[in-house]
Amino acid sequence: MRLSAWLTAANKHRATRILSIETVSPTVKTFTFQDGLCAKAKPGQFLMLWIPGVDEIPLCVFDVDRGDAKVSVAVKRVGEATKALHNLKVGDWIGVRGPFGNSFTVRRGKALLVGGGVGIAPLVFLVKELTAQKASEAFVVVGAKTRDELIFLDKLKEICGEENVLAATEDGSYGFKGLASTLAESVMAKEKPSTVYTCGPESMTRAVLDYAERFGVYAEASLERIMRCAIGICGSCVIGGFRVCKDGPIFNINQLKAVKNEFGVWKRDFNGKRVPV
Repeated sequence: MRLSAWLTAANKHRATRILSIETVSPTVKTFTFQDGLCAKAKPGQFLMLWIPGVDEIPLCVFDVDRGDAKVSVAVKRVGEATKALHNLKVGDWIGVRGPFGNSFTVRRGKALLVGGGVGIAPLVFLVKELTAQKASEAFVVVGAKTRDELIFLDKLKEICGEENVLAATEDGSYGFKGLASTLAESVMAKEKPSTVYTCGPESMTRAVLDYAERFGVYAEASLERIMRCAIGICGSCVIGGFRVCKDGPIFNINQLKAVKNEFGVWKRDFNGKRVPV
């Protein structure tokens, strides 16, 4: 399929039913559905999920089963749309578009993955790909405010080995007491990875990128911005000269150096007003 035809097909709404729902934490659920196009997604890409009568929201792909064309997303309940999605049941209808955006670069060597909150979801997808391609020895740092909000630890330990998965909680209820970025700094110093991948709260990803720059390590981050069109038209997701939906959502350390005055500092709300990150 030619690229233009692919983009046209990806941008069309497709109706599908929810196949399964799993409660991961008090605020996070995974939803699995069937869609042939989204099942071709690569780690880091996102889709637009429509909750009928409510809203359409961007979600990173958490997992795919290409054989059965199944797609999974991890969703934290944070607002009207995600609350409505959490209230849906198996068999209910949703709409999807995508996949959109670019993906993480699979690089050989030692890799460090740093995820905060539900931002760990696309990194689970990535670490499975790194392992499947036997590209990297992977270390993972997972961060959350409390133990209840740490997600996918068992899955990551199964993939990477228990000794290669570290957790940080801000209240000290599990693992390292403090920020995931602080723990990631110590892992960088000890393990000397050749690549760092990160996704989560922007203050965390900015800190992780700053540490990677200091250690001279190539890094990639997944950015989150308000997205309406997902195809680079509306401009709601602009950061510097980049459109997150079209130029990202994955950006490398050199690209993010160019927007240091904005990345991790401020973003725009639904009205286009600057607000602190």
